[in-house]
Amino acid sequence: MEVRRWISSTTSLAAAALLLTAVPVVAHHSSAAAYDNTKKVEHQGTVTKVLLKNPHGFVYLDSTDEKGQKIEVVIEMGGATGMVRQGWTKDTLPIGSVVKVSGIPSRAPGSHGITEAKFTAPDGTPIAPTPRPEYTDR
Repeated sequence: MEVRRWISSTTSLAAAALLLTAVPVVAHHSSAAAYDNTKKVEHQGTVTKVLLKNPHGFVYLDSTDEKGQKIEVVIEMGGATGMVRQGWTKDTLPIGSVVKVSGIPSRAPGSHGITEAKFTAPDGTPIAPTPRPEYTDR
């Protein structure tokens, strides 16, 4: 009986040790399934919403398509943690500001999604986050 108890407790300790020392796996997906990286698109529009959240942030623009129809452009960004470390805030792209965005278009028919976005002012001046010293002075 004593041997069974020892085997049981040893097995339990070994399982607990294995669980405690396991390295967490961080998985992510490729954007190739949702976005066509063989193409580039550009839109100009008014910023209506900025969401800094995980796992992805989003910027929304009101724009018009090539037929002059009103569309909503949805720009998929990185996660909030990485964006904040790069210097992004909700004030980087103020609501109501007019911007140009270029990037890789969504594969979904009829959608106006973009990823890997580059933002500029209408005159072409780049819009980028202000790097935060606490993350760059390492």
